[in-house]
Amino acid sequence: MATVIANLKFILSLTAILLISLSLMRSLLLLHNRELTVAIPAKELVRSFVIGCRFDMIIIGALMLVPIMAQFFPQSQINRSLPLYWCAAFGSIVIFFSVTELEFYRQFHTRLNSLVFDYIKEDPKTVSSMIWNGCPVLRYMFLWTVVSLLMTTGFFLAQTLTLTAFGGTYPSTLLQRLLFFLPLLSLAAIACRGTLRSGPPLRWGDAYHSTHLFANHLALNGIYTMIKALLDVKKQKSRKKWLKVMPKAAALKKTRNLLLQPGDNLIEPEGLTLRREHQPSTTNSKLRNVVVIMMESFSAQYIGASGKQSGITPEFDRLAEKGVLFNHFFSNGTHTHQGIFATLAGFPNLPGFETLMQQPQGATGFSGMAELLRKRDYQSLYTYNGDFSWDNQEGFFRNQGMTKFIGRFDYVNPEFIDPTWGVSDNDMFNRAHQELGNLDPEKPFFAVLQTLSNHLPFTIPEPLPIAKVTGHGSLDGHLTAMRYADWALGQFFVKAQTSSYFSETLFVLLGDHGFCVPQQLTDIELLRFHIPLLLLAPGLQEEFGSKRSIVGTQVDIVPTIMGLLGKPFIHNCWGRNLLNVATDDPGFGIIKPSGNDPTVAMLNGNQILVKPPDGHNPQLYNFKLYPQAVTELNNNQQDTSEMTTMLNAYVQTAMDALLTNRCGV
Repeated sequence: MATVIANLKFILSLTAILLISLSLMRSLLLLHNRELTVAIPAKELVRSFVIGCRFDMIIIGALMLVPIMAQFFPQSQINRSLPLYWCAAFGSIVIFFSVTELEFYRQFHTRLNSLVFDYIKEDPKTVSSMIWNGCPVLRYMFLWTVVSLLMTTGFFLAQTLTLTAFGGTYPSTLLQRLLFFLPLLSLAAIACRGTLRSGPPLRWGDAYHSTHLFANHLALNGIYTMIKALLDVKKQKSRKKWLKVMPKAAALKKTRNLLLQPGDNLIEPEGLTLRREHQPSTTNSKLRNVVVIMMESFSAQYIGASGKQSGITPEFDRLAEKGVLFNHFFSNGTHTHQGIFATLAGFPNLPGFETLMQQPQGATGFSGMAELLRKRDYQSLYTYNGDFSWDNQEGFFRNQGMTKFIGRFDYVNPEFIDPTWGVSDNDMFNRAHQELGNLDPEKPFFAVLQTLSNHLPFTIPEPLPIAKVTGHGSLDGHLTAMRYADWALGQFFVKAQTSSYFSETLFVLLGDHGFCVPQQLTDIELLRFHIPLLLLAPGLQEEFGSKRSIVGTQVDIVPTIMGLLGKPFIHNCWGRNLLNVATDDPGFGIIKPSGNDPTVAMLNGNQILVKPPDGHNPQLYNFKLYPQAVTELNNNQQDTSEMTTMLNAYVQTAMDALLTNRCGV
């Protein structure tokens, strides 16, 4: 019996060391993101650690199965040492991912998920360069080495204290091995479930114990979420779940009620979901050309024109004085590819289709800007700092009707080249101005200008043409790159204003998405989606005013632009013409984070409904963005129920239309 007890202590000691190591990494994650904890009560953080231990035990339980199984067989030198070396090797791998997550969470405010696989499979070379140039890699490698060595030392010390004290004996008879093996196997099985309850095992949603998003995320385990992401992608669970939320006919009716505007006429309503003819309010427009400028990571939280006294974007602020600024505008996702297809193709970011441009369904001919203007014989141009193979951008947009692309390898003698991504924003804007001037003046044009300098690793030209940003802690480098991007935008407009096309061109300026800021509002981190939208053209401000507070998202851009061109048009977009809505319409939008995070939210005026993961009840909040962003819980059950139904209907109908090829032209 002493032999059995000694070996039980040995295995349990290995388990305890792994649990302590993962708790240490959770503590480092907390320390690394301490600015997010300012408003979180200490008891909620403590509870995050308690719940987190349960998620850690799922990983540890699976990890310990091999050492436990090895002890069942007659002992040899190999399986005596196997538990030590197994735990040392795989424990080190777990610590590696935990260290990686320190920077991953700072950038994305989410635990490890499908983004890991999305980035790796997209372009390992570029991703490696981004990490090497944008993160303190050597510091993290040192941390990984130190924690792994301490953990491994603990494993060998545990062997000495538990086994050597009993003369180095091991379970030898079948009875001894059974007495050792069966209890530990049962404990490992319980650990892998993460719970003693009957029914389902511990799930993602069990971590959501707080109204503070970081407290919920802290309770999770990154290895757990990453493995779940991989399994979910393969099984396509999120798609199947959304397609059965409610009867199709009811979902379609709700969705049409949300999107159809006065004067819209459905075309083939029995077979097509939303194909309709729209009659804009402006019918005498003199605008011929359209230029959409998508600014990388252009958060409204640092836009002076949005009421934020940051001094980061003086050029954009000056432009906003002459245009129509939408100050309650949001991105549909949190990464560039989602912002691109929502903005230019008029289709939302859906669960399971976060990388739509790379998925088979991305071959759909969406009712986007390029396609609608191609029918009017428009020239098209897409300029970008980077490589168009990233996210399959060129393939996707050629299929959507774009014809000319200027990317990373098309620049001649650029002033600056970021080794990770490509040329500087100033290079991109200079080339765009040149290309626009070379287009056929007898034909109208549609152009997309996409910036990239304001992206990790935030490598921008030296010496800087602007002052560095200070006083924002870890965001100083990011905000300096944002100020540089704003400066380059201003330089472009200095040149564009002298061109012959300027007075006939509608300029549409917006962010592709925001970025993580210290203040987390609601379970979906609302401020990460908050971006500016500015419409700039002669006479627009006189007709529509300088600011619009209606809620909108990127899927509203195509119908809004087409409406400003002054002619009726037929489209199948999942947004509305924001300049042609009733005066009492507060606006709405559906937003979702990137990756496999299943959280989805609906904005409706000053309310946001967040539908959290794993079937938890949706939560309704009232929110205010100005002068400071705040939220408060709203317990109105009727509003919660109505918005939940609208959210479910919109997502289900859009997903069904995508899968049945009924959302294109």
